Amino acid sequence: MMPRDLSAHEAYVPGRGSEEVARELGVEPDELTKLSSNENPHGPSPAAVAAVEDAAPDVNVYPKTSHTDLTERLASKWDVSSEQVWVSPGADGALDYLSRAFLDPDDRVLVPTPGFAYYSMSARYHHGDAAEYGVSKADDFAQTAAGVLDAYDGERIVYVTTPHNPTGSVMPREEIVELLESVEDRTLVVVDEAYGEYAEEPTAIELLAEYDNLAVTRTFSKAYGLAGLRIGYAVVPAAWGDAYARVNTPFAANELACRAALAALDDEEHVEESVETAAWAREYYRDELDARTWPSGGNFVLAEVGDGSAVAEAAQRRGVIVRDTSSFGLPECVRVSCGTREETKRAVEVLNDVVADVAAEGTRA
Repeated sequence: MMPRDLSAHEAYVPGRGSEEVARELGVEPDELTKLSSNENPHGPSPAAVAAVEDAAPDVNVYPKTSHTDLTERLASKWDVSSEQVWVSPGADGALDYLSRAFLDPDDRVLVPTPGFAYYSMSARYHHGDAAEYGVSKADDFAQTAAGVLDAYDGERIVYVTTPHNPTGSVMPREEIVELLESVEDRTLVVVDEAYGEYAEEPTAIELLAEYDNLAVTRTFSKAYGLAGLRIGYAVVPAAWGDAYARVNTPFAANELACRAALAALDDEEHVEESVETAAWAREYYRDELDARTWPSGGNFVLAEVGDGSAVAEAAQRRGVIVRDTSSFGLPECVRVSCGTREETKRAVEVLNDVVADVAAEGTRA
């Protein structure tokens, strides 16, 4: 017996972890600077850690109360009804819920390329398919409604990532509005704001009062530093909020994650520090890296280094892990997460040396 034909599915390629690289290099993980996965270098809020410790003895109980508490807290934060908040195991869980709610077999979604592979993966898991629109280096990765609509052909879901991964570009509010007003009535526009806390552009959640063809996804993995707990959510129009009960996996958001998220929401200073550090690091990369970078609204920058794979491998050997963006279709670039000030300075020093070395080796070859 074999599973169904999965040849059309692609595997998600994550950034390499410190433990994995440390074993390969024969060093201790704390000797490495990991800047490959856009994680929060400050870690989680101490309040979130305390909440996990406090909740740990009660993990024999299903997380009904904590799930309700988190839903109501998020609804209050965004000034929406609790029915509009779909708490999920990571933002990718929310993407799955939206696929379950909207996709019939053979429906298509429209996704950015380069972009987050899970958009199309989720569609195919639910027996749909994906088409692509380009976010082009020739246009400095600008995101516009016209750029999406040029490729649009009535797809059931259109995905927008702002800030965009791996480039960092944002789609301005007026462009999102134009897109919402231009697609067909049957099309849902999903705005992925996984990096929204780092951006200056206002959240698209504010548009939900006016548009019923919009859903916005967010996560606690980035600015809140809870990537290991897998907790995120979608905010949807009030008219179809009750669909959540029909597509939600039972108790998918676990007790520890919900309690940690609640505590993290109350620690505004930790988020502010995380956002300020990222802003400083983006500017430092722009000024000090001997490579072209693009403006970024996230906690990372995209750098054009020539041979991205060679640069990433050489930097890793010197203890700095960055993301080779070949899997995104950008083999000439690497994505560098914003670290602490010390980590960011170390990354720049190593990358500048490595970029020069790789370029020299290429010339000799």
